[in-house]
Amino acid sequence: MHPLRTLDPADEDFSDLEPLREIVGDARVVAIGESAHRTHEFYDLRHRLTRFLVRELGFGAFVMESGFAEGLAVNSWISDGGDLDAVLEHGITYHFGRCEEMREHLPWLREHGVRFYGMDISGYSASAVPAIEACLPLLDEVDPAYAKVVRETLLPLFDYLPTDRTGRAWAAPALQAYMALGSDLRYEITARIGSFAERLHTMRVDYAASADRDRVELALHCATMARHTDAFCAAMPEGATRTYPGANIRDFAMAETVEWILKRESRIVITAHNGHVQRCPLWAPPVINDRLTTVGHQLTHVLGDELVVIGSAFGGGTLELYRPLLDGPPGHVEVFNETVGPFEPSTVDAALGGLPLSLTDLRREPVAATHIMNGAAAHPIEPNAFDAVVYIDSVTPWHRLPGA
Repeated sequence: MHPLRTLDPADEDFSDLEPLREIVGDARVVAIGESAHRTHEFYDLRHRLTRFLVRELGFGAFVMESGFAEGLAVNSWISDGGDLDAVLEHGITYHFGRCEEMREHLPWLREHGVRFYGMDISGYSASAVPAIEACLPLLDEVDPAYAKVVRETLLPLFDYLPTDRTGRAWAAPALQAYMALGSDLRYEITARIGSFAERLHTMRVDYAASADRDRVELALHCATMARHTDAFCAAMPEGATRTYPGANIRDFAMAETVEWILKRESRIVITAHNGHVQRCPLWAPPVINDRLTTVGHQLTHVLGDELVVIGSAFGGGTLELYRPLLDGPPGHVEVFNETVGPFEPSTVDAALGGLPLSLTDLRREPVAATHIMNGAAAHPIEPNAFDAVVYIDSVTPWHRLPGA
């Protein structure tokens, strides 16, 4: 267990992070997990670790649990500038960009030439539209007749989506509206998205003859993510009658995106919830009763020792949570804070509670624990879930931007 001096990303004395050099070794991917979203200390943790990995170990790309298609705007801002507030609001999904912590982090990435990628499916995991629309500027140039067909026959099928997208939980009514569609319309959406993705990949060589190859590859992966997003949505209506175990389509899509990024980048940092990056399946009864293959589990199979997973644990504090407004518009929520901790002795969090801030290499110092805290809930964990864990004694809510 190594004591850490600070979580402050602006502190450039990295001496306390030197143990990371041995933990990371020659790995191409370092995944940094967070126990709960919208938490100030977890943002600071991943940003400080990212700065060490970039400055000291040569990592060149930052990858978030956020929509791939939407994230193209963030990377464009890093290279070309523009409206930072618009990028924080629209370029990072799940509202994860609407905080002071990200407003400080993105300029640092830009200053140091670090590329940005989202790795997630589009539209807050509720709509393939952003991924489809991201392909249209290229299609307008290299395949204009087909671009016209997409606008006339595919995009109108999404008219069912709620027009009010200002709520923090906008994805919930969007998915409810999708599940209310007749099966014929849902199947048509799936068929047309499949045809769309298939055509773009088939035309790769033709498109590259008259457009920048990188633009073509980005559009092709957006088309792939449109197909994954549709598959994620299509699995929802089947849940009540399914007679076979569920498949974690979203995490597979994120893992596939990481593999795609690794064809472009030598070393990358991934940031997501602990439950996504852990090396073992996610299982959280009674909410998640099937053992779902995670991003970390998928990448372990592909990358082996080229992947290092650093989880986070905490001793307690205050979490920012959401609950539906009983009489409010669909997708709008009430924000509230909940105090949590101390935790049960069976958790990784309780087992590491010796120092206020520490880094533990679990490969050298394994912890006897059967669960880990994911927010306010303890979830079962396997011994190999993380290669290392950072423990933080107390957490507080993120610093939301005004109006966020």
